Amino acid sequence: MKLLKQFIQQETVLTAAAVLAVVSAFFVPPDAQYLGYIDLRTLAILFSLMTVMAGLRRQGFFDGLGRALLSRTHSTFQLTLVLVGLCFFGSMFITNDVSLLTFVPFTFVVLSRLGADVRRALLIPVVCMQTIAANLGSMLTPIGNPQNLYLYGKSGMSIGGFVLLMLPYTLVSLLLLLAWAALVCRKTSAALSVDELVSSASQGDQKIILLYLVLFAVCLLSVIRVLPYDIAFAAVLVCALFADPHTLRAVDYSLLLTFVAFFIFIGNLGRIPAFSGWLQEFLTGREVLVAVLASQVTSNVPAALLLSGFTAETQALIIGTNLGGLGTLIASMASLISYRQIARELPQGKKQYFGLFTLSNLIFLAILLGVWFLLR
Repeated sequence: MKLLKQFIQQETVLTAAAVLAVVSAFFVPPDAQYLGYIDLRTLAILFSLMTVMAGLRRQGFFDGLGRALLSRTHSTFQLTLVLVGLCFFGSMFITNDVSLLTFVPFTFVVLSRLGADVRRALLIPVVCMQTIAANLGSMLTPIGNPQNLYLYGKSGMSIGGFVLLMLPYTLVSLLLLLAWAALVCRKTSAALSVDELVSSASQGDQKIILLYLVLFAVCLLSVIRVLPYDIAFAAVLVCALFADPHTLRAVDYSLLLTFVAFFIFIGNLGRIPAFSGWLQEFLTGREVLVAVLASQVTSNVPAALLLSGFTAETQALIIGTNLGGLGTLIASMASLISYRQIARELPQGKKQYFGLFTLSNLIFLAILLGVWFLLR
């Protein structure tokens, strides 16, 4: 019973998705149509990208990139820009989850080398900025986060069309982050010594890193539909099994199972005429706002999976679920990564972080919804 409770606490979204799938099966008994619910393309590409990112992370590739950029910093403002920029631009290619898993712990290490006053003034604002940066930077590309990958595949858009759709929101987000960084560092401006920030670190296996970079290119080709997704999946799986099998343990299989459970739940809901008709009617003309609101209580990945089954306005869902990652702490599950890190490393700062996180998220969300209102 204790193990079950721990599992539910750690995998709340997966548990909820599984319960919904099981309950829906009582209304729509399992049959051959269940197989048609599963989007194999999304699952295969998601697994491939997660494997590649886990492999590069294990080899210290992203830490090395961060240290290389930090070697050029000479002030707290430049330091903040680098740490936040790593999450903002990195999430476009390595997903918001991986960005925060990699660069938030890295930030704790870097800031621990500064004076106590500077560290105290920067730590919570910088981690908060990094969290927002990762969620907002990830919205520019189809591979930035799981819901983008899914909705991009469902929409049939070109990659250029996807980028252009989200570019205005990304540019506004970048300007807001720059202004916030300048405001924070205005009170903590100080010269920094490069030696304080950059320390030697063991380098990973260069051959393994090169292999994963090649596999990443293969994944991108499958995302833009140049290469069949099953070939990319097979290439990643075989290479990881033979060259770096331990990486396969680091893949987030709970996310894959969550997708499967939601596919079943959504597929069954679509076969209940009364419910599907009501939800389609409710969504019509309100896709962005409903996606934002749904994300606040379910997080944006489940919101994307659920709502996509009842509207053809996929572009509106892309905007809504990406903006919906702002707001509550669970609006984007990636945000919990930073919160857990703060709770572990600076437990006395949890309340301060939560307050700043909530306020800044609401401000960013209000501004970006204003941008959407002007552009629609």
